[in-house]
Amino acid sequence: MDIVAIQHGYEGLISGDFIPINANSVSNIIQLGGTILKSSRSDQFRTKEGRLLAYEKIKKEQIDAIVLIGGDGSFQGAKAFIKEFDIPFIGIPKTIDNDISDTEMCIGYDTAINTATQAIDKIRDTAQSHQRIFIVEVMGRDSGYIAYGAGLAGGAEAILVPETKADLKNLEYLLREGWDRDKSSLIIIVAEGDESGGAIKVAEIVKSFMPSHYVGICILGHIQRGGSPSAADRILASKLGFEAIEALLRGERNVMVGIKRNEIQFTPLHRIKRNHLNISDNLLRMMKALTN
Repeated sequence: MDIVAIQHGYEGLISGDFIPINANSVSNIIQLGGTILKSSRSDQFRTKEGRLLAYEKIKKEQIDAIVLIGGDGSFQGAKAFIKEFDIPFIGIPKTIDNDISDTEMCIGYDTAINTATQAIDKIRDTAQSHQRIFIVEVMGRDSGYIAYGAGLAGGAEAILVPETKADLKNLEYLLREGWDRDKSSLIIIVAEGDESGGAIKVAEIVKSFMPSHYVGICILGHIQRGGSPSAADRILASKLGFEAIEALLRGERNVMVGIKRNEIQFTPLHRIKRNHLNISDNLLRMMKALTN
């Protein structure tokens, strides 16, 4: 097979931003953060006219299949495209939010929560030294996966996610109870999309019922999106990439390759949707036990 890389996502598909690649040209990228292909949001691809321009570029370049690496927005674009044009797609889930259905892990999630956890560990050092409360905001406009993973790994006293309504009375109880037990630091993790309003708003709320305590704010922001990928992400990306090409060679089309119970599985693209953190009773009990 001849391989071409499409730069800048769907925008590059429309503009014909293609470059040939081979084994040598990708021989030293596994340790790099971000993407050598670049990325962009494409309003033009959301229109029929934009997708037609992309199709014309695909036919001109004689491309006969596309491996799509992305999250919910990328998959929605593919769904629209394959309804209109006969080009096979194989999807690979890549998003730090980990919010794609029919896979337990998306590329990037493990690196993001490791980055967030390392930051929380450093903040904990300051919080313990000075006996302070810190509110740490992590990414997650619609999904609480990063907050949940980094919060548990970082030993947070409370975790606020978009999937559940914040119980501010319980938050007050947890913080007061922790302080009464002579805890030397208190860390609250809040996803940016939590309805409480993010770290700044949560800090104001905490100050209202604990006015004599110092309440620090740390918004991790885009630091979670960069950095060298973790070993787990490198292995996952290698597995999914290999299986995507194997699927194309078998003649499969318009499916996403995912992983469940450490087994590869393929799901039709039309079934893929945005997933949300499942806050089960058992998960709530575990979080309560570990954050007390």
